[in-house]
Parts: sequence; C-alpha cells; structure tokens
Amino acid sequence: MEGDISVTSANRKSAAITGSARKIKDNAADWHNMMLRWDRLNEDGFMAAASIVNMRRAQSDQLLLNNSSSPPPSSSPQHVGGASELQDKCLKLQEIVDKMAAVVTKMDRLMTSQRGVEDLEAFQFGAEGRKTPLFHSWSTREFGEISQVLLDSFRRELLLKQTILQEVAHTVTSDLCMVFLSCWLHQPFIPTQSRLRLEALLLETGHRPL
Repeated sequence: MEGDISVTSANRKSAAITGSARKIKDNAADWHNMMLRWDRLNEDGFMAAASIVNMRRAQSDQLLLNNSSSPPPSSSPQHVGGASELQDKCLKLQEIVDKMAAVVTKMDRLMTSQRGVEDLEAFQFGAEGRKTPLFHSWSTREFGEISQVLLDSFRRELLLKQTILQEVAHTVTSDLCMVFLSCWLHQPFIPTQSRLRLEALLLETGHRPL
C-alpha cells in the first residue's frame, strides 16, 4: 500500500466535485490513511509482543536452570529481565492496542458518515437511490457495503489483538507463544480481500488511476 492520500492535495483541486461525491471521496482517502496507520501500529505491536515472549521464555528457562543441578551452559548469559521490565513492555503493548482501538473508532465514524450519505440520497431520490453513479459504476449503497465489510474486519482483528494482549505475558508454553505472535503478525481477520476492496474503493473514487 502506498503512502498517505491527502484530501487537500491536487486530487481535490482537480476534481470539482461536491455533495455526496465529495464526502465519499474524502471517506475513501480516510480509509486508506487509517489502514496505513493500523499497519504501522501492527508492526510496532509485533515487536513489543515478541519482546514480551522472549522475556517470558528467558525467565522460564532461568527458573528451570535454578531448579536443576546441571551446570549452566558455557554460552553467553541470556538477558532475563525482571518484573518491572516486563511490566514496561506490557504497558507499551497496551498503548499500541489502545491506539489501534482509536483507529477502529475513527473507522466507525466513517461508517456513520457513509450511512448519512445514504440516508440523504434516500430522502432526495427515494428508496432506490440515484439513477446515475457518483463516479464510474458503483451505487451509493455499494460504498456503504464495502465500508461495512472493512469495519467488521478491523473490529474482529482488534478483539484478537486485545485477547493476545491479555494472554501473552502469562503464557510460558512455547508453542502457544508462537501462535500468538503468528496471529498478531498475519492478522487473520484482515485477509488480502480487504486490501483489494480498499484498492477498488480508491479506483472507483479516482484516488487511483484506472
């Protein structure tokens, strides 16, 4: 995905559109920018979660070593870290998840804005909506359907992130830790189709050239 799309740049000045079309085009740019923001937070969160997992595993290994009569390994000692350092890393991950929740809240507002456009057009043109597409081929309702699918995906992914946040610092099982990290990184509730839907939205609204 490319960099931020600005709704105050040349793409706004070159297309003298107003009303519903203007609102939907601005919303499409906001969807793009929020998804970029989410992706950056996801990368930061993965690094924070991996740090927590590594510290918990080191603590577990140290505990086993202390309870064992075997001599310590000859390799360099692994940094273990104490409760205070682990707490700091958990707070960092909490901060990232809170920022992700704020992104989803803004996405929810975009959906509310889209519903407002649909309600206005239903009032102006009746239940069937306008006859002529605002841009290339999509009806106003189709913009709402795409927005709802995206919102639902990010809501579910946020719930997963919040679950991982609650569990990752309390899990010492190596396999389960790897499952948490894999789920965080690969985001199962935001599949490739979500990115394709966004690209279709940007194409339809003129943010991407056809």
